[in-house]
Amino acid sequence: MDMECKVTYFERPGPQNTGLTLKLAKERAEQLNIKNIVVASYTGVTGVKASEVFKGYNLIVVAGVFGFTEPNVHKLLPENRGTIERNGGKIIHAAHAFGTLGRAVNRRFGTIQVDEIIAHVLRLFGQGVKVACEVTCMATDAGLIRTDEEAIGIGGSGGGADAALVLKPSNTHTFFDIRIKEIICKPRL
Repeated sequence: MDMECKVTYFERPGPQNTGLTLKLAKERAEQLNIKNIVVASYTGVTGVKASEVFKGYNLIVVAGVFGFTEPNVHKLLPENRGTIERNGGKIIHAAHAFGTLGRAVNRRFGTIQVDEIIAHVLRLFGQGVKVACEVTCMATDAGLIRTDEEAIGIGGSGGGADAALVLKPSNTHTFFDIRIKEIICKPRL
């Protein structure tokens, strides 16, 4: 079955695109009957917005790993955690699928690893596209979404959300099974 889909390209990346990104993702989720939504959100600001838009969905907010910026600390604000959870969202803290061990090797030995190469290739489509793929793997690894159900991954370029994809999810260890089925929106770099 052939289909024609609308893709929205933002003039520039950034958090100013968050509202429209979430709106477009919700419209496509409704059209395709997708219930699994994965969104990146370190502080929870974008996660709160997503939890308001995606009430009744299987919303996974990926808040990053403890210790990313300093040991034993994360950036998710307690009030945002509460709002996300009250709205039915699930929160995970997990290591970056495309760079945690590779980043350690780079910092110690000054060389990049395969996971960082994959991240750089995905960034050819924009930072938010890379993040959307990465958090979808992280949510799959946590057992919160399945590999046999489509999901919408939402990521951003340093804050907010500016990319949304329809994906066939995959675990990180089977990354090459992931399929980007549709680009809903992204910055036009």
